[in-house]
Amino acid sequence: MVTSPIAIPIHRIHLSPGSHLLIEAVSWEQYEALLVELGEDRRIPRINYYDTILELIAPLPSHERPHRIIEYIVTALLDAQDRAWEDFGSTTFKKPQQAGLEPDTCFYIQNAGRVRNRQRLDMTTDPPPDLAIESDVTSRTTLGAYVALRVPEVWVYEMASLKIYVLQADGYVESSTSLTFPDIPVVGLIPRLVQQAFQEGTSKMLRELRQQLSSASE
Repeated sequence: MVTSPIAIPIHRIHLSPGSHLLIEAVSWEQYEALLVELGEDRRIPRINYYDTILELIAPLPSHERPHRIIEYIVTALLDAQDRAWEDFGSTTFKKPQQAGLEPDTCFYIQNAGRVRNRQRLDMTTDPPPDLAIESDVTSRTTLGAYVALRVPEVWVYEMASLKIYVLQADGYVESSTSLTFPDIPVVGLIPRLVQQAFQEGTSKMLRELRQQLSSASE
């Protein structure tokens, strides 16, 4: 006799901090139903979906802090260059029937003007974020979803180092140069500033960074 698999309601699954769960053979309709069940105000778990694989993530503070610090650094650099930007944080981005993604954080820069008044985004008509930032990505689900959404540039911070991935026709390639900041050596700068924030405090690091950027522009 063949027994049916046990179905467990998703709200009864509790992830401990730092854990993540992969569930295979999930349909797009099941993924969307899960988002509705858990609600828009949910912070944990983060949910990604790609190629019928559902990923649930419960981040640790050690995961959360670096990308928040990098977010502050990015806004400081953009402001120093007098560039428009819109921060869409961990908004859920969906490419129907293909991928769903909640970045650690993301920015619209080149396309800031096109989305500044958006309360909801539609990936069939709206552009993807220009820059996404992730901390400690280990799952192919996450990067695969970024390819499906055609996000031009993804930064991955892991083990006190930064990798830049630039989208090409057949996927991402690692690059030493950022599309967003081509004249700034962010691969070395970002890890140094993150470590400075850990040692001296984020606010102190940011004040010093803004002073340096202001002096350099004079």
